[in-house]
Amino acid sequence: MARTAVSDPSFPISFMPFISDQPSRASQACWVVAPGQAEIRTETLPTLDEGDVRVRTRYTAVSRGTEGLVFRGEVPQSEWQRMRAPFQAGEFPGPVKYGYVNVGVVEAGPASLLGRTVFCLYPHQTRYQVSAQAVLPLPDGVPPARAVLAAQMETALNALWDAAPGAGDRIAVVGGGTVGLLVAWLAARLPGCEVQVIDTEPSRAALAQTLGASFSLPEAARPGADLVIHTSGQAAGLATALRLAAFEATVLELSWYGSRAVNVPLGEAFHSQRLTLKSSQVGHVAPAQRGRWTHRRRLALALSLLTDPVLDGLITDSAPFHELPQVLARLAGASAPHTLCHRIDHPD
Repeated sequence: MARTAVSDPSFPISFMPFISDQPSRASQACWVVAPGQAEIRTETLPTLDEGDVRVRTRYTAVSRGTEGLVFRGEVPQSEWQRMRAPFQAGEFPGPVKYGYVNVGVVEAGPASLLGRTVFCLYPHQTRYQVSAQAVLPLPDGVPPARAVLAAQMETALNALWDAAPGAGDRIAVVGGGTVGLLVAWLAARLPGCEVQVIDTEPSRAALAQTLGASFSLPEAARPGADLVIHTSGQAAGLATALRLAAFEATVLELSWYGSRAVNVPLGEAFHSQRLTLKSSQVGHVAPAQRGRWTHRRRLALALSLLTDPVLDGLITDSAPFHELPQVLARLAGASAPHTLCHRIDHPD
């Protein structure tokens, strides 16, 4: 589920007239300075170039899986370049400024964007500058506080493209985290599909049902799924996913384990059932769509899907920006089993 840097030249904005460099250039950003340690640092932004925007952040959010690996220093050296976030600063394992969920208001830049609330794949920083091509205005009907789900929605959307479910499929989603529940919500909207979310945390049941899926603990999960999507990030979850797959079904692996080795149970019925184990990663558009879809078009679609108020149930926690180092430490451990998307509220 980690996100890599991309380049997308398609952007239908005229850069004239240009609103000059007026707002404050003071900014604060969260850095992982060493494995298990984060801090807030102050910086001054450079003079704004023509064609760029300066954004004052309203909300960011923590991507628990990937940002937990970054915070713990578990990004393997072989992936240091491939797993860079689009606007990452510094290098793994640290100091590194990491993140890709940012909702803010344009303070300076092209007149067509001035005052607009936008989404950007930018780290946790109170004010930042990027090319105007790097931000997307929020669609009508998507509140800024809910827009922090856009990156995870994009991951879930790309996963369904990779999985290619059919009408009427029985779909199992193993792992009821934010991405897993968004996958379930999308899949439940497909004609005739029956979706079951499997998780070890019983408190996920009510939310899964609100999103249109049934719920089960692993030991009671329904076998014989036409498609299984695994998002738990745990070896036990992957074993459950393989166990639930029907004959010649596909198990789509969305979890990224970083430097951890994972035991995959490829004995028992794996071969006789002729199962397919397939990876999915949001850094590339799914192959079937790649010839027509840009990253920008995919992200715009993900944002447009966030109009349903039921999705607010996925944002379970919030904290002010100055508490972010402590939030990262808590979420990187095992002490927050009820937290799904954790929103960070930035100062006005």
